[in-house]
Amino acid sequence: MCKILIVEDDKNICQLITDTLSLNENLLTSCVNDGEKALEKLESEIYDLIILDIMIPKINGFDVFEKIKNLEIPVIFLTAKTDIESKIKALRNGAQDYITKPFEPLELLARVELRLKKQKNTIKYKDITINIKERTVLQNNKKIDLAPKEYELLLLLIQNTGYALSREYILKTVWDIDTLIETRTIDYHIQQLRKKLNLKNEIIAINKVGYRLEKLNEI
Repeated sequence: MCKILIVEDDKNICQLITDTLSLNENLLTSCVNDGEKALEKLESEIYDLIILDIMIPKINGFDVFEKIKNLEIPVIFLTAKTDIESKIKALRNGAQDYITKPFEPLELLARVELRLKKQKNTIKYKDITINIKERTVLQNNKKIDLAPKEYELLLLLIQNTGYALSREYILKTVWDIDTLIETRTIDYHIQQLRKKLNLKNEIIAINKVGYRLEKLNEI
């Protein structure tokens, strides 16, 4: 189930969006009608995507977007502002899409589904984004070059955030080795990840066991 936050002050449009997205049974929607309520929602709940109007009360859509960019939640602007300057501003600042009103409801649904499908190919931790399909790692949108086994080890740690992974499990999963003959290999690759990605405090050594990637507090 994917959670969608709709930020729209027109009740009829909000209902239209809600009804349209409900055609996909895997989408769960919430709707708020001003920027302050949107920020309050995002402080207490986690969403997979935001549909955001620009001309909303209290805090406009652009200012809301600026405040939540660090959350790295995909945002689709849905607005009556048709000027090219607003569209360029939104896309250059990191919005995933920009749709103008009036809009075709089923097209909006298709765009939402496409964005969520692309999100499934990525895994995020702090300021790190892994694109599994492309086998690329970005930190603060900057590409980080990792050796193949460094990448696989990082992926394993992030996929098991909060869990202590034994050396045996790491060797078997990443190197396909059953014995602890080359345990220093793990230590070396851990050191490289800590250094390249600034994870010194997040990758924890568990005495006589292995390593754990600390679980982050949810916003």
